[in-house]
Amino acid sequence: MRILIANDDGYLAPGIAALVRACQGLGEIDVIAPEQNASGTSNALSLNRPLSVYEAHGEQVKGFRYVNGTPSDSVHIALTGLLGHKPDLVLSGINQGANMGDDTLYSGTVAAAMEGYLFGIPSIAFSQTEKGWTHLDAATAVVRKLVESVLPLLVVPAGERPKPWLLNVNIPNRPDAISLPWVTTRLGRRHASEPVIRQISPRGEPVYWIGPAGDAREAGEGTDFHAVANGRVSITPLQVDLTDHAGLPQWQQRLARGS
Repeated sequence: MRILIANDDGYLAPGIAALVRACQGLGEIDVIAPEQNASGTSNALSLNRPLSVYEAHGEQVKGFRYVNGTPSDSVHIALTGLLGHKPDLVLSGINQGANMGDDTLYSGTVAAAMEGYLFGIPSIAFSQTEKGWTHLDAATAVVRKLVESVLPLLVVPAGERPKPWLLNVNIPNRPDAISLPWVTTRLGRRHASEPVIRQISPRGEPVYWIGPAGDAREAGEGTDFHAVANGRVSITPLQVDLTDHAGLPQWQQRLARGS
């Protein structure tokens, strides 16, 4: 078993060290993560400059490698030449803060896992639902249990590869997280982001901070928001196809008139 681990909070984040601990003994682990916090970078790849890979130093990050780029850069480089082999599983996280609903479109944590999925590898993104790394050990136990539960899906006949899948997991910050039920969910929706925050720089120029995410708009039963609000671990299977399949016939009719 070969496992590639990445994140978007940077290689020094407590969450990625916890994810490595959760996978100890399950196989050969490679850690390749961004040098700095890259939250909100989505699936961005750095195409306008070369990237460098460095060996990390320090007891907590021994064996880690980091990239001066995005989460997707880290996984992309790993899978297209750095590793020299194709992992059996790609894991991303554990993120500091939830990645639910519309957040998944912006999330670097989900993007790192999605990059593995795009290369045909089963992948999972893990997040704690609140910031601050509280009860991280409890979340680590959930990660271990979930990874062990999907390992049978990776066992296929010799010469074959397992069918790729992508899971987005959100774990409540609770000391009893290991005992919480798991719920398979769909993505909810948020209200629009809060207004931009305007400030004046020391040079007297206006600068703008992106406002905080809006509140949940669609958070009914069956959504990831509903699951975590009710003390459950949310597990959402994701796909990459953004096609509006239901709207295709109508668009074909509309656009045929102009052809």
